Amino acid sequence: MIVKRRGKIEIIADILRSIQDKGGKIKPTHLLYKSNLSHAKLMEYVDILSGKGMIEEQIVKGRKMFSMKDPGHKFLLEFERIKEFSDSFGL
Repeated sequence: MIVKRRGKIEIIADILRSIQDKGGKIKPTHLLYKSNLSHAKLMEYVDILSGKGMIEEQIVKGRKMFSMKDPGHKFLLEFERIKEFSDSFGL
């Protein structure tokens, strides 16, 4: 059985979906487990997403949290729409 590796876009969508599924805010450790990435790779993607304004790092009650911003919500919405469209054609 061949396992398809996730591309950059799928990884970004998985990270954003993980944040969304936790009510819009998630602890770094939970994000690490849910995104199924190494710490180094996760931080690489966090830097990209932060730089694009899709997520932001916050300190809540003394704990680091990641939250999704509007551009992240828009990206995830469009990603899901395109995925649904391509799936309807069996692609």
